[in-house]
Amino acid sequence: MNCPFCKNEKTHQRKKLTSLGYKTYYCGKCDLTYNERSNTPFNYLSIPTDILFLVLLYRLRYKLSLRDVAEIFIERGFEFTHEAVRDWEDRFSHLFTDKLKAKRKFKADLSKSWRVDETYLKVGISQVYLYRAIDKRGNLIDVRLSKTKDLEAAEAFFKQAKETVGHRPEKVTTDGHDSYPKAIRKTLGLNVEHRTNKYLNNLIEQSHRKIKQRYYPMKSFKSFEAASRFTRAFEEVNDFFRYQTYKNEKVPLQRQRTLFKLRFADIKPAFLAA
Repeated sequence: MNCPFCKNEKTHQRKKLTSLGYKTYYCGKCDLTYNERSNTPFNYLSIPTDILFLVLLYRLRYKLSLRDVAEIFIERGFEFTHEAVRDWEDRFSHLFTDKLKAKRKFKADLSKSWRVDETYLKVGISQVYLYRAIDKRGNLIDVRLSKTKDLEAAEAFFKQAKETVGHRPEKVTTDGHDSYPKAIRKTLGLNVEHRTNKYLNNLIEQSHRKIKQRYYPMKSFKSFEAASRFTRAFEEVNDFFRYQTYKNEKVPLQRQRTLFKLRFADIKPAFLAA
């Protein structure tokens, strides 16, 4: 293993392992000892990196509280508090967001017909707005949490969405909110067709259910930053493990399990290599 500090290739593996079983190495050039996790975001963690991956995946994908997640891993021999889960979520959930967003950029099968809508969430006693965009097949385009529901927020969302997928849409369907027409013209261009047919937007209004169902057991978020971080990671994970490729597609159970295994095997190495 190359030295993570000086990039020296001529290093020596030591017989000693870390307390978590990771190999250790010695670099003669910089006279330092290091392990497999040195100079990574996961160094000094009290649990193995693959366990951290599962902790965060369970937290994001399933309706589990912080205490539920901590309890699940007791049987596997790993004891930590719910506050540890909260801390790891704050520090590492963005890795899911970053990795999955990068996979979606310039994705060939994303439609250029977008459905855009916003839904509200609670942060403490305040109400905030989650802007969401999907394509006509239900694939995620992007999400953005905003403290306001106005022209500035809409412009920021469309600008971010365009950068995320690497192209601008040909059609955008929204509700009748006043800020959308001007925001679309300003950020996406005059050639983009804007539609306000409420029946065409049923798809995204129904897709709000996922974040709503996941959010209700939590009652509310404690801070805007935590809400923004969680919603982005949740939406990315939810879309990545989504089985349907078009609206109302019926996917057999065996196919669902196969897709889950394939996608799990895809995202895990990407997370561990962060």
